[in-house]
Amino acid sequence: MIFPRKKKSEIAPAWWESPRSRSTPRSNIAFIALLAGIIGGLLGSTATGGTLFQNANLVSSTSVIERAPDSVAGIAARVLPSVVSITTRTSDGGGTGSGFVVDSSGYILTNNHVIASFAQTGGTCRVTLNNGDVYEATIVGRDSSYDLAVLKIRATNLVALQFGDSDKVAVGDPVIAIGSPLGLSGTVTLGIISAKDRPVTAGESATENSFINALQTDAAINPGNSGGPLVDSTGAVIGVNSAIASLGSTAQTGSIGLGFAIPINQARKTANQLIKTGKATYPILGVSLDMNFTGLGALVAQSKSGVMAGGPAQKAGIKPGDIIIKFENREITAAEELIVAVRSKNVGDVVTIKYIRGKTEFSATLTLVAAKD
Repeated sequence: MIFPRKKKSEIAPAWWESPRSRSTPRSNIAFIALLAGIIGGLLGSTATGGTLFQNANLVSSTSVIERAPDSVAGIAARVLPSVVSITTRTSDGGGTGSGFVVDSSGYILTNNHVIASFAQTGGTCRVTLNNGDVYEATIVGRDSSYDLAVLKIRATNLVALQFGDSDKVAVGDPVIAIGSPLGLSGTVTLGIISAKDRPVTAGESATENSFINALQTDAAINPGNSGGPLVDSTGAVIGVNSAIASLGSTAQTGSIGLGFAIPINQARKTANQLIKTGKATYPILGVSLDMNFTGLGALVAQSKSGVMAGGPAQKAGIKPGDIIIKFENREITAAEELIVAVRSKNVGDVVTIKYIRGKTEFSATLTLVAAKD
């Protein structure tokens, strides 16, 4: 019996193939590419809110960063509204500095050297608040001895900074410096208290030198920071940023981690005096010191004016040529150290000193008096 020969199984062509041929002409390849583009376009339109898959939901999430009130960001947010930028314009040029509100009625504390040129030659002095408001400022009073000045602007309901206690500051305490270095207002830098009771000479002229019993910090302080606040970890101001140490004009002149601030206890006392009377007083021993003496201690000038007639030193028996080596519990190795130690006290304070005359050491107790105008 002869069976008919079976045909080979036929494979149905793909839906995009021609039923007459398994080979794909170039025209069909182009069609496939075009179709793929159409499908991709439809899918793409779905992803961007097109008509297909309209029930699809895109999930988005937001994360909230919680900043504790005692964090650097939290402290900065509280302090910044009280910090101002100060700009002066005079016939000699201009300058910038910083300051902060000490009374809600418009009193601003800053450094004397920030506004000294304006005070001497006239011009304009403008205070810019953190919110951008600008005010013309007048000088209430200034004192070159402590390098402090108080300005007044016609503004009310300002946010005044809380005062801390600089006597309780310890080396290693974290601090934040805020101000306008190089005109960059609202700049915040972080550091620690590096040292206390640093004798620092500040001021921009020989006639207006200031001797500061300073707090030293490694928080970055640069020109323009002068007059801004140094605050502690609670946001209370403990110092007025006033000076920096640099490596000289031929090297780095910006911050090298050696900044100095006037302790707020001294600054607050001086500010109160300036607001009340326009002037500030400071205590003295009643001696003139030889600033060129290179030995240890502070040498009382060997001249008739070395000891003030009727002053505390004369009453205690001190004479020209004596070398003061100790003030209270503080060792004195240079004239600047004695000056800042005395100025850290109050008029009327009773203090003890030790001094050398020849080869003999003496001690004396005396009462500090106010310097005469």
